[in-house]
Amino acid sequence: MAALYACTKCHQRVPFEALSQGQQLCKECRIAHPIVKCTYCRTEFQQESKTNTICKKCAQNVKLYGTPKPCQYCNIIAAFIGNKCQRCTNSEKKYGPPHSCEQCKQQCAFDRKDDRKKVDGKLLCWLCTLSYKRVLQKTKEQRKHLSTSSRASLQEKEHQKTLSTSSIQNEIPKKKPKFDAISANGDSFSPDLALDSPGTDHFVIIAQLKEEVATLKKMLHQKDQLILEKEKKITELKADLQYQESQMRVKMNQMEKTHKEVTEQLQAKNRELLKQAAALSKGKKPERSGAITSP
Repeated sequence: MAALYACTKCHQRVPFEALSQGQQLCKECRIAHPIVKCTYCRTEFQQESKTNTICKKCAQNVKLYGTPKPCQYCNIIAAFIGNKCQRCTNSEKKYGPPHSCEQCKQQCAFDRKDDRKKVDGKLLCWLCTLSYKRVLQKTKEQRKHLSTSSRASLQEKEHQKTLSTSSIQNEIPKKKPKFDAISANGDSFSPDLALDSPGTDHFVIIAQLKEEVATLKKMLHQKDQLILEKEKKITELKADLQYQESQMRVKMNQMEKTHKEVTEQLQAKNRELLKQAAALSKGKKPERSGAITSP
């Protein structure tokens, strides 16, 4: 017997495949409590009832601060305190003033200075980022479904090919002069090529994959160029630092040498003065003794 798992809402035990991926809800709870967007902050939340159109956080803020106003940056009706919503306020403190969004052209995109956090290298605001990611997720699911269907169609064509191979091989000797005549005229047609030609869906998937590979190669080349530029700048800074250190060392050695020379000169001058003072003191003593014995 297959294992059963409990729904996080009604705690009913159902097979794991019947639960949702995110919040592990059964089919009945997903229908009764769908995921909707908050009227104010536009974040997704699990709806408790049909009349509940705002999330718990916004409901609490409405009780504390009243009805919010539109944010001066993103125009989302979530500015409970001041003229900016909490999301834009926090982003402005962390990343600086906002920039123009490449999708909606509003002044509400914050540059995080990290290309990995951008969506396909684009500087987008919060709402445009969510919508762009939803479109990408839907496109991936469509491509997955398309690849599955194309794989099934290719398997079916391979099966048809194997079934018709024997009859084609029996007809090849009869048609060989005809193909030889066609090849003599300059055409390169062959029956194997007609049998091996893939479907339109397969060509579409290959073209999309080639575009993705080209885009990834371009991004990789740009990142390599950026890394090379940064390494070059780091090398220049290291060279500049070493030059400054060497100049500072030379300057310190020169100052130490000058200080030593000045100290030696002062010491020599001090010794000379001491000698002169000693000589003067010796010359005064005979004068005093002569002055005493003269009467």
